[in-house]
Amino acid sequence: MNYLADNLWIFEGETVPFYAMPYQTRMTVVRLASGQLWLHSPIRLTEALQQQLAPLGEVAFLIAPNHLHHLFIGDWQAAYPDARSYGTREVMAKREDLHFDGELTDSADFPWSQELDQLMFTGSKVMEECVFFHRPSATMIVTDLVENIDPKIFKPWQRGLAGMAGVLAPNGKMPLDWRMTFLFKKAQTREHLRRMLAWQPQRLIMAHGKIIDREAGDFLARSFRWAT
Repeated sequence: MNYLADNLWIFEGETVPFYAMPYQTRMTVVRLASGQLWLHSPIRLTEALQQQLAPLGEVAFLIAPNHLHHLFIGDWQAAYPDARSYGTREVMAKREDLHFDGELTDSADFPWSQELDQLMFTGSKVMEECVFFHRPSATMIVTDLVENIDPKIFKPWQRGLAGMAGVLAPNGKMPLDWRMTFLFKKAQTREHLRRMLAWQPQRLIMAHGKIIDREAGDFLARSFRWAT
């Protein structure tokens, strides 16, 4: 468990393979004013993890922000039956075996909307993601929209592929294969970026890679130059 700011923590999970590449997993936890916990991209559930969470508050909301970040939701639902689960339309269609209490949208009518803004980043037929902004700490929270992975975790041949994909720190960005799917929607991408920069994020938490601890808006602007 790593404390980042008042009522904001990250938990590092195991590394999972994705197309023969190692991807670290990370969960972001926000404690709302109600004392309830909001869990973004839950990692594998363990007894040790439950013991760490217990003093922080009640696990109340489980968030699956895109169609790739759902692997462990079922275990969390079983362990915390009173928690409410939310996912994107793609996640809900992909995981019909799971129960979802609501679909993530651009609406401001969610139980956490007093403290977290959100945006559906769309424009691709194969990828959409719900992006969040924790207003009290000026922190933006994403999963795969931007990746900024430490080159040291890769083998040499993997590092070469990651470099071509454009996801190596300190110059990480959206992976190349997903960037290609937005090429015909660049105007929409720029509008999404404009809205995210309007939040004036100071910190950027990614599910994969090094966290940006200051001037996150500048980092985002650089990482989305491909859309200009």
